[in-house]
Amino acid sequence: METTEAFRGLECVDCGAVHEATVATVCPDCGSSLDPVYEYTSISAESIRNEGDPDSGQTTPGIRARAREAFAALLPLAPETSLTAGEGDTPLVAAPRLADELDVAEVMIKDEGSNPTGSALDRGICLAVSAAAELAHEQSVEPLAVASPGNAGQSAAAYAGRADLRSYAFVPSRCAFPNKAMINVHGGEMQVAGGRLGDAVAALDDRLAADYHDLGAFVTPYRHEGAKLIAFEIAQEREWDAPDVVVVPATTGELVTGVAKGFHELETLGLVGATPAVVAAQADGCAPIAKALDEGNDQADPWELPDTIAGELEVPNPAGAAEAISAVRDTDGTAVTAADDEILESAVAVAANEVLEMGAAGGVAPAGAWKLASEDWFDPDDSVVLVNTGSGLKTPDVLRSHLMGRGVWISWGGCSREYP
Repeated sequence: METTEAFRGLECVDCGAVHEATVATVCPDCGSSLDPVYEYTSISAESIRNEGDPDSGQTTPGIRARAREAFAALLPLAPETSLTAGEGDTPLVAAPRLADELDVAEVMIKDEGSNPTGSALDRGICLAVSAAAELAHEQSVEPLAVASPGNAGQSAAAYAGRADLRSYAFVPSRCAFPNKAMINVHGGEMQVAGGRLGDAVAALDDRLAADYHDLGAFVTPYRHEGAKLIAFEIAQEREWDAPDVVVVPATTGELVTGVAKGFHELETLGLVGATPAVVAAQADGCAPIAKALDEGNDQADPWELPDTIAGELEVPNPAGAAEAISAVRDTDGTAVTAADDEILESAVAVAANEVLEMGAAGGVAPAGAWKLASEDWFDPDDSVVLVNTGSGLKTPDVLRSHLMGRGVWISWGGCSREYP
């Protein structure tokens, strides 16, 4: 497997053992998750800065290098051998009306809905499938398999198809229809488990009798590593001035962990002055990470009765809970929760007032920001970035049903709309 020059290996988060990239799953010594580590002294910060600068002479005139190229030194796999379908380089959209509502200096939304399959998970799944495709030259890795609320299954099917590898996605019956449809459209096999995510996780082992290569978050060490690029791109777009706060939907913990790690690496290299506070946002009906942080715990207990209409947020036992908890604390961040009505109302308000279409799960970021603003958590001069994890086209029925249930929706500025 061809790796980048600074890549030092996969380090176990518990026992500290460092393994070769060919391990590609959990630590063979203790079974804990692995984290890619690097020799930062061998990475040129100036080279990274110039690689993304269209005026540096290192790129095609007037065209900034794609993030995967600009930040290749901070990724484990050599870009020449890894898959890509144009993921990343998602827009950072100014939201001035929302900034006024939150009474902060600036709000920007990192719109991950413009990734190839419409979600932030393309970033990490792309790396994970790339690693599996490299391993396939020497050993059997088929089939690839993942249990997910929907987006990871769709992404895995897409990238596995690009790699000519068989894949299975196990999803709960509550999974959004667009996810189910597109898993099959991309050529993946799909198994629907009655119930919720926990039932899909159980079904993966029960129904898939053969050995398989698991693409689950923190089973593969690459999903949270791909999420680092969100932080890299935010900093690059802001001309290496990190925001004060980044609000991230927590889900499995991979996005929270990856975003925090990305900013830490940029700070280590001197590309940004400081790591922003990372806020983990969850739904009231499934908030194990927020509960653990509130109680001062290092681990999260599984959520006993998960229930949120934003299916991607319904992860009762996040694989990366401990890593996400640590990431929030290390950045002097916090956790925040919101009710389903607040999440959906926020997603709809962003679409109506700032153009951008948020998925139901993405709505927890502005909903959480409103909650924090009501508690005076922000400073008036703060620059805040909200991460929209997926396209509004993933859950249009959920968003519209929310509107229809309200009958009348009051928007910012006191305007109202009536729906029959």
